Amino acid sequence: MIDPIAFKIGPLAIHWYGIIIASAVLVAGVLGTAEAKRRREDPEVGWSMLMWALIGGVAGARIYHVIHQWDFYSAHPDLIPQLWNGGLGIPGVIIGGVLAIAIYCRVKGLPAWRWLDIFAVSTLLGQVIGRLGNFVNQELYGPPTDLPWGLTIDAAHRVGPWTDLLAYPVETARFHPLFAYEALLNLMGVVVLLWIARRFAARLFDGDILLLYLAWYGAVRTALESFRVENWVVGGLPTAVWLGIAAVVGGLGFFLLRHARGWGVPGAWMHREPPPEPTLDAPPADTPPPADAPAEPSPG
Repeated sequence: MIDPIAFKIGPLAIHWYGIIIASAVLVAGVLGTAEAKRRREDPEVGWSMLMWALIGGVAGARIYHVIHQWDFYSAHPDLIPQLWNGGLGIPGVIIGGVLAIAIYCRVKGLPAWRWLDIFAVSTLLGQVIGRLGNFVNQELYGPPTDLPWGLTIDAAHRVGPWTDLLAYPVETARFHPLFAYEALLNLMGVVVLLWIARRFAARLFDGDILLLYLAWYGAVRTALESFRVENWVVGGLPTAVWLGIAAVVGGLGFFLLRHARGWGVPGAWMHREPPPEPTLDAPPADTPPPADAPAEPSPG
């Protein structure tokens, strides 16, 4: 068990959760920069877009979590903005982030599907790193286990039937680290998506990697959600399972349908010229000519 506060600067407490999330964003941004360059897009545009994606993603993630735990937050509304204590729902991140990127691209006249592809792989890598925050906060764990990598969870962070400390003593009870399982599966997903994006670049449409990302993460979340307790349940199934199934069916279904109907241009980004690299020798476009330069002939 780790103290969730990494260090203090006077009265200001810096939490490990915040450090981990910031690191996840930075590493995801580095991968996104590499992907943007490979797809002949300007990485600076991506960094500008990232701020809006973060705002949309964090807002969506917190809204999802608060709705999930509404019985608790309705009684403690002052805790809703305390993101440093954890509580970000990944489905909300995806929904909020996708909407923010789509709106930004629409306003700026950018290829939304292509940028969503770029953000999809980098987001999955960010999720891998971000799950370490669950370890620090002792959350997202599964039922008891005798496996050597089982986690110790203190009494304050127990949920469901595992709050019975006589049946599950703090000293001896160990629990499945679901966050670690998800992180490892998502890391595999990053490798698979990067391989597909390169191996089949000439055959993929803009947006295909986003659809495959949704299908991959939907399958991972659906498989692991059954191990959790105190889920947000709708119709007898956890909401995350419904969303996961929808992501798998919708992502793969639309992927196959758009290729069957030809709703896209294979390897569209490969037919573009890369953005020009800035040079130190070339003067800016609006630099006035030197004083001794010959005057241009006047029209007429």
